[in-house]
Parts: sequence; structure tokens; C-alpha cells
Amino acid sequence: MKSKILIVDDEPDVIFFVKKQLEAHGYEVSAASDGAAGLQKAFEEAPDLILLDVVMPHRDGFSVLHELQSAEKTKHIPVIMLTAKAESTAVFQGQELGAADYIIKPFDVQVLLKFIKKYTV
Repeated sequence: MKSKILIVDDEPDVIFFVKKQLEAHGYEVSAASDGAAGLQKAFEEAPDLILLDVVMPHRDGFSVLHELQSAEKTKHIPVIMLTAKAESTAVFQGQELGAADYIIKPFDVQVLLKFIKKYTV
């Protein structure tokens, strides 16, 4: 059975690139282009893993992560922050809110795949 991964990012190029790479490695991938849509998809689809950007319009990744961790239906889903926000305070905030890991853009696809394998079957 394929692991389901949800990408939540406001950059279409990032979604396209990551989706193609993950599908080529056998993952089932869906995407949302902002935090509100990402939350909705997370609740509807119950993915095995979420890749979540921090800086997005409407709702930032930290507020989305907080809501995911607070909800009974989604609190068990590992969330990897995938963002250009590299400040140590942002990394710490992600960890405090329950992010499984924190990957800084630009990233190496092989490194991303290793992180994903760590949390999926």
C-alpha cells in the first residue's frame, strides 16, 4: 500500500517538483496551496505524512501545525516543515509545536526522501 503524503505550500513550482519526485518513488501525493486548504485536506484525507511550508498567505504553517496537533483526527500524523525560513527561532518554534522534522529550502531530493522514509512505511 502506498503511503499518502500531503504537500502544503504556496509555491506552485515547489508543489510540482516535490509531487513529481515523490510519485516517482511510489508515494500517493496530494497538495494544497495555502494553510486553510491544507487543513481541510488533512482532515478529509488523513495522509500518512504532511510536508508543510511556514510562510504562506492566510494561515502560516505554524498555526496550521498547531491546529493539526490539537485535533484528535490529525495529531498522530507526522509533519515535516519544509521551508525557506531558516532562523533558529523558527526551527525551535516548529519543534515546540510538534513538527517531526524541519527541512530548509533549497533541499536535496535524496535528503527529503530519507526524511520521508523515516516516517512512512
